[in-house]
Amino acid sequence: MLLLFIILFPLVMGAGLMLAKPSKPFAIALAGSILEAIAIAYALCPAESAGLQFSQAWIPEAGISFTLWIDGINGILIGLTGLLVPFIIGSTNNSDKSENASYLGLILAMQTALLGAFLAKDAFLFYFFFEASLLPIYFLAAQYGGENRTAITFKFFVYTLFGSLFLLIALIYVYLRTPGETHSADIETLYLTARNLSAEHQGFLFLAFFIAFAIKMPVFPFHTWQPDTYTTSPVQGSMLLGGIMLKMGTYGMIRLVIPMFPLGIAQWGLTVSILSIIGIIYGSVIAIQQKDAKRLLAYSSFAHVGLMAAGIMTQSVDGIQGALYQMLSHGINLVGLFFVIEVIERRTKTRELAQLGGITQSSYVLTVAFIVLSLGSVALPLTNGFIGEFLLLKSVFDQEMYLGIISGITIILGAVYTLRLIQKSIFGNVSKVTKDFEDLVLGEKLVLIPLILLVILGGLFPQFVLSFSAASVEKLVALLN
Repeated sequence: MLLLFIILFPLVMGAGLMLAKPSKPFAIALAGSILEAIAIAYALCPAESAGLQFSQAWIPEAGISFTLWIDGINGILIGLTGLLVPFIIGSTNNSDKSENASYLGLILAMQTALLGAFLAKDAFLFYFFFEASLLPIYFLAAQYGGENRTAITFKFFVYTLFGSLFLLIALIYVYLRTPGETHSADIETLYLTARNLSAEHQGFLFLAFFIAFAIKMPVFPFHTWQPDTYTTSPVQGSMLLGGIMLKMGTYGMIRLVIPMFPLGIAQWGLTVSILSIIGIIYGSVIAIQQKDAKRLLAYSSFAHVGLMAAGIMTQSVDGIQGALYQMLSHGINLVGLFFVIEVIERRTKTRELAQLGGITQSSYVLTVAFIVLSLGSVALPLTNGFIGEFLLLKSVFDQEMYLGIISGITIILGAVYTLRLIQKSIFGNVSKVTKDFEDLVLGEKLVLIPLILLVILGGLFPQFVLSFSAASVEKLVALLN
């Protein structure tokens, strides 16, 4: 029942906010998200998460069930979702969004969809939540976004929905080949069924699954929706998209694609790795040229995801562990950086790097937060970003040395665009828009300081997370071998 509570509680809270329109929606939403985080933390405790599962027949005639579970793989993403949503809601403080009950309700509804996708053990339940996550983020971006939000959000919605159709068709194909009169959509049953298909069938099915997840992550060349959507969405929408939602794609690759289609990976794995690494270089080079700070973060996120995808395709313990750790670190760092840019924009009314500068003289806490989060993003040793990136690069290098060497260029390019972002936005001379820059208020410090600590703790004590996922990752890799 705990897993059912974890899924339904944010939805009930969100619906209550949207329908009742209480006078203090921010306090209610924040308290609800913190309570949800506590419930998730309790569920992830080793004694509790061992064998924790909830199952209820959904469409018994078709062998489809409402089955939820936790293991070391999805536990990382469930924990990430529970951890970040209070910060995302907290980031609305001191803005007009904090009094908008519908806005906060959509964030909580989005949390339910994200958690549902990560917790689902039934493949059609996963697909249901995979698609359901589009609705809250669509309304957040289309109603509260910036310039050209309607056209940009519509492109995102159609693009993602189009990719999901490939997933649905391929899923039905495998499902209809499961044994029994009613068949089964249980993920582990699909593993066994898909692996017994011919190489030709696995190749086509791999492509169908990959296209759906490549659009969601996104991986080159399926990324064209991402920069505009991240830039135009309200900052909390960008946090949900980059911090958590894109992980549904990388999680889908780990949970569904690599265990189901080993012969498909043999045919297409190198191609996917090359596309991922092209995305790393392309995203980094384009990020260097950006003038809008938020758009720069969008391209940097695209580059980071490319490395995760390349690591996952190695099908190794290091690659999968590195991807899981990097998903966690990337979510923390990106949410923090988006909030820093939001704080700057609230005070200066601009994100243009050429118009900023000199902020270090007005806010020491913001300066420290910006630098620490940025160093985590470029994988400086002793920060959270270093652990995942090191494991990912090692896994790619072990599989194909030349791909590993090319992937390593990301360290240099990442440092270039990140240091440029810091230098242009907070260092240098004070500009017209920053001369009266106000220091952080308490609510903003309460968001940024814990994120700073998470960046440092993640770099100093990685074994806490790596040991949590180790057994499940090793079991998965053993299945592959």
